[in-house]
Amino acid sequence: MGIFRVCFTIALMSACATASVEARGAGDSRGELLYSTYCVSCHTTEVHWREKRLATDWVSLKAQVRRWQANAGLGLGESDVVAIGRYLNDLYYHFTADETRQSRGLAARQILARREE
Repeated sequence: MGIFRVCFTIALMSACATASVEARGAGDSRGELLYSTYCVSCHTTEVHWREKRLATDWVSLKAQVRRWQANAGLGLGESDVVAIGRYLNDLYYHFTADETRQSRGLAARQILARREE
């Protein structure tokens, strides 16, 4: 009976770890899918590595994604902008997690302020 419990526990832990990785990957793949669908036809990797790049932190990265989706008339929502921004950040920019957390708080405050107006 003890071996059964050990095997069961190991199998359960493995399943939980796999589910966690898959859930994380789903969000990452969404940003990649959006980027490859809407952005990659104009934006090569050179855009992200050039010396005069406009994205210098998480907030400006999201602003650039928001700007270009508006220029293209895509009508993407904030969650799509964030997904693309996270994909680009993970792939090219590597801005700190503190910047992304601060940005989420700022975005929430801006949404609440608009609702109060």
